[in-house]
Amino acid sequence: MPFVQQRRQGLAGRWRIGRASMFVLVIGAGILADFASVETSARQGARTAPGVRGGVETAAAPASAPRAVLDKYCITCHNQKLRTAGLTLDTLDATKPHANAEVWERVIAKLRARSMPPAGRPRPDVATYHAMADWLETEIDRAWDARPNPGRIGAVHRLNRAQYKNAIRDLFTLDVDVKSRLPGDETADGSFDNFADVLTISTAHLERYLSVARQVTRLAIGLPPANPGLDRFEIPLHVVQDDQQSEDLPFGSRGGMAIRYDFPVDGEYLIKVRLRRQYQDYIMGMGWPQQLDVRLDGKLLKRFTVGGAAPGRPAASSYAGDGQPGFAGDDEWEKYMQITADAGLEVRVPVKAGPRSVGVSFVRELWEPEGLPQPLQRARVLTNDQIYMGYASVGSVQIGGPYTVAALGKDTPGRRAIFVCEPRTSTEETACASKILSRIARLAYRRPVTHADLQTLLEFFAMGERDGGSFDYGIQFALERLLVDPDFLLRVHRDSRAASRQAPYRLSDLEVASRLSFFLWNSIPDDRLITLAEQGQLTRPSVLDKEVRRMLADQRATRTLVDDFAAQWLNLRRVEEVVVDPGRYPNYDESLLQAFKRETELFVESTLLEDRSVADLLKANYTFVNERLARHYGIPGIYGSRFRRIRLSNPDQRGGLLANGALLATTSYPDRTSPVLRGKWLLDNIFGVAVPPPPGNVDTTLPEAKPGTMPASIRERLAQHRKNPACANCHSVIDPIGFALENFDVIGGWRVVDESGKPVDASGITAGGDRVEGLSGLRALLLERPEQFPRTLTEKLMAYALGRRLEYYDQPAVRKIVRDAAAQDYRWSSLILGIVKSPAFLMRAQATELAH
Repeated sequence: MPFVQQRRQGLAGRWRIGRASMFVLVIGAGILADFASVETSARQGARTAPGVRGGVETAAAPASAPRAVLDKYCITCHNQKLRTAGLTLDTLDATKPHANAEVWERVIAKLRARSMPPAGRPRPDVATYHAMADWLETEIDRAWDARPNPGRIGAVHRLNRAQYKNAIRDLFTLDVDVKSRLPGDETADGSFDNFADVLTISTAHLERYLSVARQVTRLAIGLPPANPGLDRFEIPLHVVQDDQQSEDLPFGSRGGMAIRYDFPVDGEYLIKVRLRRQYQDYIMGMGWPQQLDVRLDGKLLKRFTVGGAAPGRPAASSYAGDGQPGFAGDDEWEKYMQITADAGLEVRVPVKAGPRSVGVSFVRELWEPEGLPQPLQRARVLTNDQIYMGYASVGSVQIGGPYTVAALGKDTPGRRAIFVCEPRTSTEETACASKILSRIARLAYRRPVTHADLQTLLEFFAMGERDGGSFDYGIQFALERLLVDPDFLLRVHRDSRAASRQAPYRLSDLEVASRLSFFLWNSIPDDRLITLAEQGQLTRPSVLDKEVRRMLADQRATRTLVDDFAAQWLNLRRVEEVVVDPGRYPNYDESLLQAFKRETELFVESTLLEDRSVADLLKANYTFVNERLARHYGIPGIYGSRFRRIRLSNPDQRGGLLANGALLATTSYPDRTSPVLRGKWLLDNIFGVAVPPPPGNVDTTLPEAKPGTMPASIRERLAQHRKNPACANCHSVIDPIGFALENFDVIGGWRVVDESGKPVDASGITAGGDRVEGLSGLRALLLERPEQFPRTLTEKLMAYALGRRLEYYDQPAVRKIVRDAAAQDYRWSSLILGIVKSPAFLMRAQATELAH
């Protein structure tokens, strides 16, 4: 059994094969059994939509207006004979939209976007569009109020990597990166990675959970690793290191990195630095001596001098590694530049156990060459040049050890979080272990601990103590067992047996506590939430309101809503994937991409901390910049790498999310902008209008310029593309919105001339007939209907909160949340409280047959 053998090796021979086998097989079988027992229910829950059917009293329809509007503008195409887009409206009872809510929600979406009937067909006036949509929504919402349909989340909900990491942080006060050690999480339809139906579990997960559980618990307890480890931290090649890189590095430093690192025990560790190399593996910036500092918690450990000692004749500028005769340097110079210049940049140092900050940086030295400035002779891209007389930079830092162990770490945050008692004699060990394990298990399992739970953990405690020889080893092995328990790794929702088979049922207070904590903290509930849930008090309206506000005031909520929700909603996780053509954009570097991402994070964070209206995400007159970003945006007077909040004086060019470089760069191609990518992203994520993917048999490439002819503008190329009828329907909706951002280039810089050398035309006519002119026009269009953007944001946030896609039967809940939030000017807190108090969050529909 290879799996058992791997686990046995992972336990480093500490336990006999029988115990290792039992550990693996019991835990693995438990997880897979729990998952399999409700797998079918989860799949049905993701697809089944128990709707409101009959028996609901609604207000009488206003005369024959709905049917008259449909007959005049819609039935020509959407009838039993043509069935255009699979939609038939001629046989539906328009006076009872709640009876076919799924169909009428599709109609409402088209009416709100004013995208149907298509251009060239008779169309109603704007007032009729809104009146028809309002009436349909009112009727559907009235029926929903009488009989809410909360939908049905999947029966099994595995922790994703971020949730696992945060749970470890909250259990053991241990902030370690476990993401790289666990299998990746799929993202559902390009949206969020916490959707239950995509968080599957496999044997690969089991193997990694076993391994990570052992590493994490040994680190938290302060036990030495079986062998010295070596962790490597790299800086991307295209990051420019000309300024202070982190607030954790000294003022007056340049480049390098600061690393938060947990040292497991008191002992001797190695810190080794490798300088940055260009693509041909030549060290950069070695033409003059520079000082490199290595620090621990801000204290200088050692200062090295690097560069300035290359023997012999150097290679021609930008030709290092080129291999062309006459351009290479002397052999001694070549050896220095590839091998010896950064040899010996290491220090061995005794370190106390616990979290520490390891800093590596250069002493900042400013200089200018004498004489008349000369043109720089450099390669096409930054990392293809040795930049011989430029700044040296740090390529990577390695931290290894412990090579000798002085003592086990007895005073670390992890131990303080775990050891709420210390046995003085052997007779006190079982009682103390029970106290430690029951407290942690209650938090990890997110419920009261049963006698059987505790007995299982105590059995593993006894095995670990016997084989390891100490109380600490026993606690570590029991916690290792706890971290691979299905009750920790999975949230399992079982149907209520007490509720009617047809009626939705309320979630228990403990289920609500977990749902609330994973929504706002992306982690396990704390002791207060579980206590209130145990007392049956959490779902009382006044208590629930108070707890939501308490959780929002915690920095974990801000970090979750920025780093998890907004990062996925706004594509921030894709910023590091952006590729830019250096020929067209020679001033691009990864420092700019990092600044893009940080700007958006700080901006969204500020609206959360100040509980602003979510409309400020579009119209705010401020942003956050450092010197690099301010220079790119053309904002004067900003110096240094520190981000600061500034007031914007040019709302036509900057302000709000729409002008953030992160969003503009992730919706461009390397060498040109893309109104299609930008338009589709805006429709999906800002306007809340779903755009289907292109048909599989349609060529999506744009026509290229013929040799010897002037290149056409992107507007002209798209106009030619729209001549294909299969493309015209979608592009008539997408392109006008995307054209509004054409004043921004590939990396978000302002421009008045496009890639073809022609003046930028940032105007467009939407499918609804509205004329949009540039950023200000796009912003005005979004703010024209105050509820439009809050509704889109609520849909995104609610899907994230529930861990599932929103369906047609969720739309009444979304509309109610937005209506109620209007009185609070659509502040973040009003939307979040509305979601938490909604039936979709507090209730769950029973399983029904797919045939229904």
